[in-house]
Amino acid sequence: MKKLSLTIIAFIISFSSAMANEGMWFLMHIDRLNHRDMQKMGLQLTAEEIYSINNHSLKDAIVQFNGGCTASIVSDSGLVLTNHHCGYSAIAELSTAEQNHLKNGFWAGSLAEEMKPESLYVRFFVRMDDVSKRILSLVNDNMSEKEREATINREIAKIEQENNEGGKYTVSVRSFFQGNEYYYFVYEDYKDVRLVGTPPESVGKYGGDTDNWEWPRHTGDFSLFRVYADEDGNPAEYSTDNVPLKAKYHLPVNIDGVKENDFAMILGYPGRTNRWMPAQGVEQNVKYAYPAWVEGSKLSMDVMKKYMEEDEAINLMYASSYASIANYWKNRGGMIEALTEHKTVEKKTKTENKFAKWAKKKANRDKYGKVIENINNYYSLTNEKAKQSNYLLGMLRSSKFAVLPYRLGSALKHYAGADEAERKNLLPRLQSLIEGSYKGFHLPLEEEVLAKQLGLLASKSNYSLPEIVSEIGEKYNNDFTAYTKAIFDLSMFTSKEGVEAFLEYPDMAILENDPLLKLSTQLLDKYREQPESLEQAENDFQASFRLLVQGLRESGLSNIQYPDANSTLRLSYGKVRALPADKRNDAKVNNYTTFKGMIKKYKPNDAEFDLEQKMLDAYEAKDYGRYANELGELSINFLTDNDITGGNSGSPVINGNGEVIGLAFDGNIEAMAGDVIFDSNLQRTINVDIRYVLWLIDKYSNAKHIVDELTIVSKRK
Repeated sequence: MKKLSLTIIAFIISFSSAMANEGMWFLMHIDRLNHRDMQKMGLQLTAEEIYSINNHSLKDAIVQFNGGCTASIVSDSGLVLTNHHCGYSAIAELSTAEQNHLKNGFWAGSLAEEMKPESLYVRFFVRMDDVSKRILSLVNDNMSEKEREATINREIAKIEQENNEGGKYTVSVRSFFQGNEYYYFVYEDYKDVRLVGTPPESVGKYGGDTDNWEWPRHTGDFSLFRVYADEDGNPAEYSTDNVPLKAKYHLPVNIDGVKENDFAMILGYPGRTNRWMPAQGVEQNVKYAYPAWVEGSKLSMDVMKKYMEEDEAINLMYASSYASIANYWKNRGGMIEALTEHKTVEKKTKTENKFAKWAKKKANRDKYGKVIENINNYYSLTNEKAKQSNYLLGMLRSSKFAVLPYRLGSALKHYAGADEAERKNLLPRLQSLIEGSYKGFHLPLEEEVLAKQLGLLASKSNYSLPEIVSEIGEKYNNDFTAYTKAIFDLSMFTSKEGVEAFLEYPDMAILENDPLLKLSTQLLDKYREQPESLEQAENDFQASFRLLVQGLRESGLSNIQYPDANSTLRLSYGKVRALPADKRNDAKVNNYTTFKGMIKKYKPNDAEFDLEQKMLDAYEAKDYGRYANELGELSINFLTDNDITGGNSGSPVINGNGEVIGLAFDGNIEAMAGDVIFDSNLQRTINVDIRYVLWLIDKYSNAKHIVDELTIVSKRK
């Protein structure tokens, strides 16, 4: 008995430890759910110091960066720290072949030299609250899903109106636990955001696609921006009269470094996880959706790369798009492998079988009895549709002219059908839309990408095709080269001048017969298609998925205590944690990498592993100053076991005292299934060591004036 008791105790301790670092948590629940656990791991802050409505707290220093990444405020003058890959598109936009800041780096010597990209914003989190009871009191089980959605959306509109303070704030009501809970979030957006500094691409993207999602890493993935406001500190459109934002709170920076088991928390805006996804949903992704995504992405990357390598101007045009496609290409491929290796479908199926038994009990039968049946039926009916949707998505993400004609065509139809007075009012907005739409593309590249994507769709889809794609595919054996060339030659949408000419003579017949608009319309319509034959199955699935999550929580069959990520502010916590020893890493412990390891990867003239001579000289000089670790090395990246996903890119890694120790930028390939299932043994977050960031700014780039803005903390003499 004693032996059994010790075994049980050991299991409980092991289980608690394994679960401790899983979860992306709401800040408003930290005090109730997580604070005690975090204190045991090394947190020195109160819950109020992390999230407070009435007083300044950590949450005031965390911003969503341009809608897709995270950043932090690190000075009282609105200095913003995020990843290089998060600022990539803005840096590329501000670059030219003659002044290539993306390739060579950039450091503003003064406020006057900081550069404003055309469109960039940061979003501050103000507060959140639970409105679940209010919303769910208005719906009942007799409603169809469409009726339920309409009722909920009406109430959401009221809540958003009640809390936006006359338009001062952006308010978003979001669904959690698959529609079982609702919270509203209040944000304040600042749109005057300017580039302060970036390392050269050889540093910020060191390792390229080869090292992406891999460890050991040696990437200086950071960039700096600044938020500007009017003289009263309010959001304002860009103006030379604007001033740096006086931050409510900024994060201090700690340069003492990290060691194994140090506490680490990450605040940010994780984009999307699917931890509650049913087994057959995972199966659909692994066998149908993700393979199509991977194949389509690789096709586009190959075409883009060919043109990008020929011309630096084209390279700058497509650098950001290529990087985004490449990132998800590797991610989806890794997901297929990891979900298969983890036997995720089998594990989830076992849980759902237990749920089905629980659902058959008399007390649960009426409510939950058909949940699993409805869910599995829906996926079996939509597998081929999911496959085609991902081929289409690959096309829409990579081909400008698969989308642009439809988007512009809708506006032009309205213009053509309007009277003279309305046309006069519409004209300035249309001209602005057209001007913005015809920047940064290379027509031969676009023509080839679209032709090859159409051929892929026609040859691989087993679901009903858009009429034009089916017709041309059958006629020319799925070779769309000649067809695409012909419609590019005939369409007005392939040039700004062609569309502007239509504004002069808005003939509806010309518009409706434009071949690119016809194709684009059919592609978008097919992607958005909701067949009537699936209407009932879709309704039953939505209701059953919501009930599955509710039932799993009610029955205790799921140990997940947190909602899936959905681009709302979350906190994850864990510790600095090594992976098993790796011969590729020269560091003393396999939880960090060194400058020496980076130099070992150096390959002259290689697109991914080249370095400036200046960097090689800096390594020989070994002048790391106060940024060296205790062994005299320059630490580059380090590992923690925090639970993050896409959208956390740029999130600050914060120690127990609320100080920045690093910058999250990637995950590891071993735990690629992390969006669906958390692996407590292998899941890691790869972070830029803040000391490397500061060394690059201070010693390498001679921009010490930027470091001087920071609040630097160190117990070392």
